[in-house]
Amino acid sequence: MTFDETADYLRLPKSTLYFLVAEGRGPRSAKLGKRRMFRREDVVQYVADRVAA
Repeated sequence: MTFDETADYLRLPKSTLYFLVAEGRGPRSAKLGKRRMFRREDVVQYVADRVAA
């Protein structure tokens, strides 16, 4: 998933997702060239972890 798709899926402003990723508190991601990409499974797991907490 792209950064924008992930922010939309999580219903977060992009600035908040940037902050979470920079702090190491967001979903797992990887930089591919200049783009930060997220695996859908990692984003779903991130949501599940937050709901369970």
